[in-house]
Amino acid sequence: MAALLILLTVVAGAFLPTQGAINARLAQFVGGPLRASFVSFVVGALVLLVVVAVDARSGGHRIGSAPWWVWTGGALGAVYVTSTVYVSPRIGAATFFGILVAAQLVMSVVIDRFGLLGFPQRGLEPGRIAGIALLVAGAVLVRVF
Repeated sequence: MAALLILLTVVAGAFLPTQGAINARLAQFVGGPLRASFVSFVVGALVLLVVVAVDARSGGHRIGSAPWWVWTGGALGAVYVTSTVYVSPRIGAATFFGILVAAQLVMSVVIDRFGLLGFPQRGLEPGRIAGIALLVAGAVLVRVF
């Protein structure tokens, strides 16, 4: 099961720069990055609507007990998608996603360290700090060269 989860993560990771490039190209046809982001979200919502309709386990039986902050995920996604459309063509896919991945790792370690957003707390070992430093250094190198 762990191998399948890792494979799914690799595929999802590979999709991110592909999605950014596709949406950046879409922006040329629909009138800019905001419209391209909107179209991307509409298409994604329609796909999810079909998947949820087919998934018999779907339901909103606990929707009223959700904390307020769980509703912010879509807004964060909108910022992410719009930034891929607007920024990545201007600084390059490698630079954009190098910085993006480094920022994701730093924030992920902060979430783990403090147990934020319902995640269990995890320590900040020297190996994790070294991994962050190497990833940030990699992003800088990609940008400079």
